[in-house]
Amino acid sequence: MITSRNRCSDLRRTIGFVNNLRPAPSEVLVTADGCSDDTARMLQEEFPDVILTINDVGRGSVASRAAMMETTSCDLILALDDDSHPEQSNTLAFLTDQFKTNSRLAIATFPQRSDEYPESLTCVNFGEARPIRSFPNSGACLRVSTYRELAGFEPLFFHMYEEPDYALQCVANGWEAIFFPDITIRHYWTPNERSEIRNHHLHARNEFWSTLMRCPFPYAFAIIIWRVFSQARYAFRRGPSWFIREPIWWFHAIRGVRPAISRSQYLLP
Repeated sequence: MITSRNRCSDLRRTIGFVNNLRPAPSEVLVTADGCSDDTARMLQEEFPDVILTINDVGRGSVASRAAMMETTSCDLILALDDDSHPEQSNTLAFLTDQFKTNSRLAIATFPQRSDEYPESLTCVNFGEARPIRSFPNSGACLRVSTYRELAGFEPLFFHMYEEPDYALQCVANGWEAIFFPDITIRHYWTPNERSEIRNHHLHARNEFWSTLMRCPFPYAFAIIIWRVFSQARYAFRRGPSWFIREPIWWFHAIRGVRPAISRSQYLLP
């Protein structure tokens, strides 16, 4: 599954690589989320077998992925960004074997060779397989039946932080999330449609809401204080222009307290 917004050429390249996987995927699901470029037309003309969802108004990457997780007919789904793809052609066979061998495996994730981190492009040793506490949706395989047992990706987030929130749900319910270095993801990390400070604000806001949803009361209050402090510390390190804008996400986080608590697993009395 891939969600895309105005990255037509990147998406074309990614689907080209996906179509060369052997064995081939049973389905390729793409959501064009609020695209104003030629993404939908390109997919319809060049890749007619793609199961395409068009959101005329952007719903965000989190809601788009949540919808695809509910509509797929498969029990394993490989999540990619529109600018990322596996480097090994046998990726799907490898993943099928891992999920068959480990009945408690809910999430498999992999190292990424990313232009965002140039040193990763030449790395030859990504370590050993190991449990993880988060994963990137630019390269992860999810067990769909497990996902549907849990709360899943939270559409309220719009973008950012759905991965650690979902990994927490899995581990808290006895499922496993494991990093496999046998598969590598080539992530071109296109800067188009990305903003560091916007993503920081979304990440911080969603982390705040996730704490309300997943952490028992009264412990949630202490964790929230720590979250606000740690995010402010990060912004301070990025410079004055970042730090003075921290109240922006505080305002949005407070506005969403009521819906976040309504989704909480630990409702207030």
